[in-house]
Amino acid sequence: MTSLGFSQEKYTISGTISDKKNNETLIGVNVIIKGTKIFAITNEYGFYSLTLPKGDYELSISYVSYSTVNEKVSLNKNLKKNFNLSEDGEVLDEVVITEKTSTNTRKPEMSVNKLSIATIKQMPVVLGEVDIIKSILFLPGVTNAGEGASGFNVRGGGADQNLILLDEATIYNSSHLFGFFSVFNPDAIKDLKLYKGGIPARFGGRASSVLDIYQKDGNSKGFHMNGGIGLISSRILAEGPIVKDKGSFLVGGRASYAHLFLKLSNNENSAYFYDLNTKINYKLDKNNNLYLSGYFGRDVFDINQSFTNTYGNSILNLRWNHLFSDKLFSNLSLIYSDYYYGLNLDFVGFNWDSGIKNYNLKYDFKYYLSDKIKLNYGVNAIYYDFNPGTIEPSKENSGINFRQLEKKYAFEPSLYLDAEQKISDKINIEYGVRYSMFSRLGSATQNIYANNQAVTFDNDLKIYEKATPIGTKFYGKNKSLANFNNFEPRFSVAYELNDSKSIKASYNRMIQYLQLISNTASPTPLDVWTPSDTFIKPQIADQVAVGYFQNFKDDTYSLEVESFYKKIKNRIDYIDGADLIANEALEQVILNGEMRSYGLEVMLRKNTGKLSGWIAYTLSRSEQRTPGRTANETGINNGNWYKSAYDKTHNLAVTSSYKYNKKWNFGANFSLQTGQPVTYPNGQYTYKGITVPSYGLRNENNLPLYHHLDISATLTPKHNEKKKWKGEWVFSVYNVYGRKNAASISFRQNQDTGNNEAIKLSIFGMVPAVSYNFKF
Repeated sequence: MTSLGFSQEKYTISGTISDKKNNETLIGVNVIIKGTKIFAITNEYGFYSLTLPKGDYELSISYVSYSTVNEKVSLNKNLKKNFNLSEDGEVLDEVVITEKTSTNTRKPEMSVNKLSIATIKQMPVVLGEVDIIKSILFLPGVTNAGEGASGFNVRGGGADQNLILLDEATIYNSSHLFGFFSVFNPDAIKDLKLYKGGIPARFGGRASSVLDIYQKDGNSKGFHMNGGIGLISSRILAEGPIVKDKGSFLVGGRASYAHLFLKLSNNENSAYFYDLNTKINYKLDKNNNLYLSGYFGRDVFDINQSFTNTYGNSILNLRWNHLFSDKLFSNLSLIYSDYYYGLNLDFVGFNWDSGIKNYNLKYDFKYYLSDKIKLNYGVNAIYYDFNPGTIEPSKENSGINFRQLEKKYAFEPSLYLDAEQKISDKINIEYGVRYSMFSRLGSATQNIYANNQAVTFDNDLKIYEKATPIGTKFYGKNKSLANFNNFEPRFSVAYELNDSKSIKASYNRMIQYLQLISNTASPTPLDVWTPSDTFIKPQIADQVAVGYFQNFKDDTYSLEVESFYKKIKNRIDYIDGADLIANEALEQVILNGEMRSYGLEVMLRKNTGKLSGWIAYTLSRSEQRTPGRTANETGINNGNWYKSAYDKTHNLAVTSSYKYNKKWNFGANFSLQTGQPVTYPNGQYTYKGITVPSYGLRNENNLPLYHHLDISATLTPKHNEKKKWKGEWVFSVYNVYGRKNAASISFRQNQDTGNNEAIKLSIFGMVPAVSYNFKF
């Protein structure tokens, strides 16, 4: 082994790391120089680079669920070295390795969770369908608004504050069937990583988190298919080479069919979804790769053919990877993303369409300057096209006139520089800055208000009301209505106490220029995205976190403890009685407030062996406040802090997988969390013989405690290894003990007794399911 301190000649070893079976590049592989604390991690395209003094070294290549490869190399010139890894199941029968954490204490990366698809597929879920969004709810700091609710909440933030990326393209709605399924087909997904804090400078545009998901590239060695048949939906995926070992394709589709059973019972209502994942990649030469990926999904909700709701995402991304040298890697992306929402209201005779589109140009670079410094830098430009709503008659003589709510346009360019630096054997840091700009563009007509206040305050009644415009101003095409620019600094540091223990700290600022107009705790397809402008200010989020990380017994166990504090300026709030649907003057019902959240997260993992899994617990608080703009104004909720709709004081999640033998694998999940904040009536009065409830301060109450236990068993029948067809049966039970968790509690007057009564709505009881998965 060469001493790293004395040799002056330096050379670079670089290459790609992929799966031996299918040539699929692997993200986040650890490339460690044994006997040192020098390591590299493969990027989103499986590329790594290390610059070292001349000499002989031993490399250790390790990755989740794959066998570790050790190889000796002589570095006396620049060396190109690719590695193919085998899955553990191919070589190990007694021990299954599900997670490896050999570099987690060294990296300055914190508040980040990565889940392998193998781990996700072992987790039991509702209706027997593997679900990426449901899986991340078992991570610390992540919750949702309850059963059947779409989206997810990170560290007390709203679902709209999460940046969700699929192959770098923005997904605006991550749910099918109003939250029962996610839009991500697990068969098509290669890698996912959730950033809750310490977010790298290459990401921007949201205030709380980034969920970064990459699709598989496709098998370039041979044609294969796999899929699954379930009670509610089925899926199939095909992949194979275009040119062997040089190019490949992937096509995957899913569809639900529960509505067909309704038709058989003469029920005219239906609800179903379908989606399509595609990807093509081609290696032009050793330095250039092209990728074309896409996703298309739609949901249809139909009531007696008189009310039809259609919504979904469409994305397309053309990418070019170029290796300028063994130290400089680049990726150029052209991205299109579209979220569409449509209503056909045949019983009233009109159609409603709305949505958001963006066109995105990204150019990212990674420069492996030395074994101690790596630079990430790039530029990004996004053009937005918002359609708040189009109304058109669906039939003649409907009495409805065509109406187009004024479209909105915006432009968001940014650039960033990020550095990863090894200060000493014990200290690693990552630091950088993102500079973002945002312009709200015309053509548009903007209302003018007295004192520039779109919301007025009635001192006598102590309520907020819509202001009456005193005039308007027209801005021509591409003329700027409002401009913003912000520096977004990022910093994180890891200090190694020893080879298995470290403490970390991070700070990041995030700016969110888009706002989701919604007064519900969980996003719905009807919610409308709108850009920041003169009245709606961009959200500014500052977050700090500190943590302790430790590995036990040769990485068999790992412990993560983090504490965080996050504050967000300009979080929009709504005046009482706000009308949001088809409102062309949203500024008249919106006030700019603030949010804060803070908490403690603990996660204990068992990474290796027949039994694996983790326990995650979060103790946190999420609050919102909108004080009065002047001393005379009361503000919202009397200007006091109140629990946000995403506040969950306690959140406990336990997930486990047990490999009994080659045929049977068992899984179990347990989830417990504080009920959703709500506002209950605190009194009542009678008006003209009608009893009317009165309400107190916002979110003073909570729904009952939420919890459920889920179990699963996977049977893999014995099969001849020479046979191409391989299958497995998955049996699962969601909510084993039939807990009737409250999705909501409403209050009404009993028609017979005249008394007020509380009505609890529960979506699921115990739900057994079975599905069959296959591949060939």
